[in-house]
This record gives sequence, structure tokens and C-alpha cells, in this order.
Amino acid sequence: MQTTVSLWPLIGVAVIIVGFLLRFNPMLIVAVAAIITGLAAHFPPEKILAEIGTGFIKTRNIPLIILLPLAVIGLLERHGLRERAQTWISGIKAATAGRLLIVYLLVRELTAAVGLTGLGGHPQMVRPLIAPMAEGATETRFGKISDAVRFKLRAFSAATDNVGLFFGEDIFVAFGAIVLMTTFLKEAGIVVEPIHVAVWGIPTAISAFLIHGFRLYLLDRKLDRELRGNAKAGSNTVSPAQSAAGDKA
Repeated sequence: MQTTVSLWPLIGVAVIIVGFLLRFNPMLIVAVAAIITGLAAHFPPEKILAEIGTGFIKTRNIPLIILLPLAVIGLLERHGLRERAQTWISGIKAATAGRLLIVYLLVRELTAAVGLTGLGGHPQMVRPLIAPMAEGATETRFGKISDAVRFKLRAFSAATDNVGLFFGEDIFVAFGAIVLMTTFLKEAGIVVEPIHVAVWGIPTAISAFLIHGFRLYLLDRKLDRELRGNAKAGSNTVSPAQSAAGDKA
């Protein structure tokens, strides 16, 4: 016998989307979404507060877990980790920013697919290693780059990590989202094995790799076109000193 499932609790997802689009405080968005979801599910106010308090107690050690690696990364950066990464990648003549990020995208997806989500990340991998290596590879090929190009490379580095993690972890059978989906479907009378949900995440992960990999290929093409064009224009420009010397001659 099938029962009617209320979809009103999903309004919390819409609250989160709107909140992030409007750039509100993330903690405030999550708290408001939790309260609205509880009210939509007809939870009494005291139960909503109890659930929020329980979640806080369970996760109160997370800030310590996050801050300790940040301290280590900061110490490594102070002793030249970023510079060393740039120097190392500059010795590989065939390296480009796009090729480097494609390799990182593949590694990030594969490691996330087996549950090793902590091997990458913005603070511990993108900022100290991946972004400086992308900048170093670009400077090796084209010389000094502008701040606009530097920020673009950093943005692509961060986006590559996001894409690899987001679509790679959907293949991991013990991923929290898969457990949540199977539990939700089971409560609705639909029994689905977690392995089946994980398998259907593979085509999406492959598509994400191909699409973002193509974007990284286009990034290399665009950088080559713009930066080589700027270099040629700079070499053809006559400086004031050269012009004056020519007039005297």
C-alpha cells in the first residue's frame, strides 16, 4: 500500500539556493532552512530546537579538525611551499595550466570515487599547490602574467577541485547523499540498493570530466591566443627611448 509523500519539506532546498544566490551568511541560511524544513514537516518547535542542538553537539569538534590542517598548510607556505611548486612545474616544458588541471581533475574524481575525499580541497591542495603550479606553468610559457590571468587560473583551479569532488563522491557507495536518498526512498516504499544509486552516478561523473576537461582545453587555447598576441604586440611596440634614438640618427 502506497502512502502519499509530502514534498513540502523540500522547500528547505529552495531556501538554501536563494540564500546562496543572494550571498547571505551561510550559517544563517542553513539555520533558517532547517527551521523551515522542520515546520513544513509539521515538527513541533521544541523538536526542531532539539534536533539543531543535537547536530551542534555532534559536530562541535569539526572546527578543531579544520583549523589544525590550516595551521600546517600556513607553516608550509611560510617556508616556500608555493614557490617550490612553481619552480618544480616550470621544469616541465610540456606542462600547461589546462593539462595540469585535467590531470588533477582525473585524480580528484578517482580518489573521491573510492571515498578519499580528504586528499584534495581548496585549503590543503588548491591554494598551496595546484593554483601556484598552474600559474608557474603559464609563466614558463608566456612570461610574466597579469593579475586578471592569475585570478582566472586560480578560479579554474578551485572549480576543477569542486567538479572532481562533487561528481566523484557520488560514485562512492557509502557517501552520505546516497545513504540519504536510499533512506528517503525506502520510507516512501521504494527499495533501492545503494550500489545501484552509486553505479548510476558513473555516467554523470564521466560526463562532468569530459565537459570540464573540454573547458580546460579551451582555457589553454585562449591563453595561448591572448598571451602570445600580447607578447607579439609588446615586441613590435617602439619605446620612447628607441624613438628618440632613431630621430637623432
